[in-house]
Amino acid sequence: MLDFDWRPRLETLTRNAWGLTFGGGVQPAEPTPSERIAHGPHRDLYRFGAMAGDNPVLLVPPLAVPAHCYDLRQGQSLAAHLLGNGRTPYLVDYGTMTSADRGLGFETWVDDIIPEAMRRVSELHDGAPVDLIGWSLGGTISLLTGAAHADLPIRSITAIGTPIDYEEIGYIAPLRVIGRFTGDKPLTSATWALGGLPAPVVQASYRVTALQRELTKPWFIARNLHDTETLARMESIDRFMAAMPGYPARLFHQMCTQLILGNALAAGNFRLGSRTVELAALSAPVLAVGGTDDVIAPVASVRRITDVLTGSQSVRFEAVPGSHLGLVAGPGAKQTTWAHIDDILTEAVPQQV
Repeated sequence: MLDFDWRPRLETLTRNAWGLTFGGGVQPAEPTPSERIAHGPHRDLYRFGAMAGDNPVLLVPPLAVPAHCYDLRQGQSLAAHLLGNGRTPYLVDYGTMTSADRGLGFETWVDDIIPEAMRRVSELHDGAPVDLIGWSLGGTISLLTGAAHADLPIRSITAIGTPIDYEEIGYIAPLRVIGRFTGDKPLTSATWALGGLPAPVVQASYRVTALQRELTKPWFIARNLHDTETLARMESIDRFMAAMPGYPARLFHQMCTQLILGNALAAGNFRLGSRTVELAALSAPVLAVGGTDDVIAPVASVRRITDVLTGSQSVRFEAVPGSHLGLVAGPGAKQTTWAHIDDILTEAVPQQV
């Protein structure tokens, strides 16, 4: 009979159980070293590692999501992956939103925050063009920025899990039906009064989209109590969801009226104040990645990008396995999403600016 030593396994089980209950967690979060190189309201700019030649990449987070979505932990860090491949990743951190920020809308990011960050990054690299990478609404902001500002030094844009056709998003269908009769008032009245969509509501909404995960979580923990790596991944996602900030009122109103109810992106345009931005004006190469298990941005919603970016040098769409967050930080992201990003960063041709 084999003499199996069960003691190491028991020690792991005990340590993980303690960490998840009374301890400080299974594994401490160790972010990739970064340096803040610029500071401003909702626009702190960070650089990961040291500058590496003329390969700057700007990571654009969504709203209502902590900026460390690109750097959850070792093995779940797109920032670290880019750094390891000789790129110089930068990140814009918007910080938290309060009722004082109620007047901030898409214009703030498309006309101010992101162009400012891009120009600063380009200047640090002697005028080199910048690759933009945006996850979810960060992809929307990146696409609109490129379409609205032809003078920006954009080398390429990658949109990860960025919905274009909101009619293809099943879980918001009831809101669209109600909106046909009531307009945006039921969705936006309370947020105008509060100054925005509060963080607890955003966090609860995200959990609803991953309801199966939340319901099966106790069984998942029990089955994987011996597997520290799997539990550490779960823990990093829990920390991420607990840190979600809120939306400013004006931006949430624009999302409701133009994206959810108006489906403006599928028509190829978006109103910014008194002007309309046409997505066809975007000329940079674009990569769009959709997740086959993504309920927030289903594949059909993301794929629509190939119909509206008629002015782009090239538009590449890839469907890969993964949930909304899994696309950018899941266990298979390195072999799928990140690999496709590596391709476009290698193949994209700098624009003439």
